[in-house]
Amino acid sequence: MPQFPSGQTLLIDADDTLWENNIYFERAIAAFISFLNHHEYSPAAVRMTLNAVERETILTHGYGLSSFTQALVDCFERLSSAPATEEKRERIRGFARAIAEQEIELLPGVAETLADLAGRHHLILMTKGNHAEQAGKLARSGLAPHFAAVEIVAEKDPPTYRSVIARHELLPHTSWMIGNSPKSDINPALAAGLHAVFLVHKDTWVLEHAALDAAPEGQHLIELDAFAKLREIF
Repeated sequence: MPQFPSGQTLLIDADDTLWENNIYFERAIAAFISFLNHHEYSPAAVRMTLNAVERETILTHGYGLSSFTQALVDCFERLSSAPATEEKRERIRGFARAIAEQEIELLPGVAETLADLAGRHHLILMTKGNHAEQAGKLARSGLAPHFAAVEIVAEKDPPTYRSVIARHELLPHTSWMIGNSPKSDINPALAAGLHAVFLVHKDTWVLEHAALDAAPEGQHLIELDAFAKLREIF
């Protein structure tokens, strides 16, 4: 028996909540580190530098594959002891292109669980990143019919959540954000007055790691280890 009645609004994240995403970036990063084959910096040190470069690149290029590609090239140019030729840059871009060629791999239980939830609740996809990339993944996933609306935003922070709440005239006491990122899905949603469900994913992007905030009084924070368990809640 679900804990909460029908008629809830469920804002649901996409990458690493509905389908695998970060594992493909991790494979590209592993290929990049192997290609760099740095004799002074350890693989861990190279990864730390890449993380820092990614943070810088996000500020100017936002999220998405294009930004990630630029970060790889910039990191290579920063660390390589040899000149960064166009041939090498193109090899690095190829690591990122491989991500775009991946088929959409739904996480276990997603398709049937979404179909079930959509019959009782109001579902809104809420994801951040490049609009064309995210819209394309949703279209290829086959999940679009389950959602009453789609929000693809540049950043997930409290003002963005408040804007979505206002735009869709949501009632915070029956509205939830569901996702795998403490930094983008859980903490800012709680700060904006929503309830939240944290879906643990072992391969969540390192730049999305953060300690979970406590739910303010009157709000709920639920932790689950599988998407299918949402049916036990809703």
